[in-house]
Amino acid sequence: MFSMPIGNLISSFEYFPLDKGGLKMALIVVTGRGGAGKTTMTANLSTYLAMREYRVLAIDGDLYLPNLGFHFSLDTVKYTLHSLLRNPDIDPEWAIYKHPQTGVHVMPGSTQLQDVLGISPRRLVEILEKVKYKFGVVFVDSPTGIPFDTLPTFEVANYQLIVVEIERSPIYSFETMVKNEIEKLKVLGERYNLNIGVILNKVRESADVVEKIVEAVESDLDVPVIGWIPFDYNVPESINKGIPIVKYFPESDAAIALRETGEILEEWIFG
Repeated sequence: MFSMPIGNLISSFEYFPLDKGGLKMALIVVTGRGGAGKTTMTANLSTYLAMREYRVLAIDGDLYLPNLGFHFSLDTVKYTLHSLLRNPDIDPEWAIYKHPQTGVHVMPGSTQLQDVLGISPRRLVEILEKVKYKFGVVFVDSPTGIPFDTLPTFEVANYQLIVVEIERSPIYSFETMVKNEIEKLKVLGERYNLNIGVILNKVRESADVVEKIVEAVESDLDVPVIGWIPFDYNVPESINKGIPIVKYFPESDAAIALRETGEILEEWIFG
């Protein structure tokens, strides 16, 4: 386990905080297949860093199937990211909400079909540029697969986190899964000169061989695996409550693993 330097705690000033080390970091969270837990990972890692007193913004960059708001009980708010995409006159701060239980600032998307139609994904970069400097860390929950609609966000990011649910592929064909999922997404990060990391999620039957899987990913693809998260039935309950599991049920198996992953992520970025 990495030892965590305390550093300079960020200011509690609401609009112009300092983050540890004075750095502004943006992370794109991606996955190759739906249901891998990409949005859950975004919600929980942003919560972990907020609990570590970073000023964190989580943006729902999945423009056509947004659900980050559900993870923070922010699915019925007045202004959303889609409001900003449709109307450039709206102040981006109107669509940012501070989640009371976690301290994460969230820019949710709209789940209404009429809000999704006719939007310009390119404006997402303009919005990100406007708000990024006010936060120490910004997470962008990207669409599943190759995120063609939101590729411009990679231009302003620093890190790419690839979330993989390994249980969907038999262990004997894991190498094929790696090439079809991680490697393709890694190419995106490399194109934009991002630091790339992998998180293995919903680990069940493969728990006995997960270390071998980690070794295969790191040796064959030369990317670090910053954590693996066990499958946990408490996670859906936390989503239904609108409180990420690291805060809702901190002693659960998934929460413990997510905190360990968060520690390594923090060390990786700021250490």
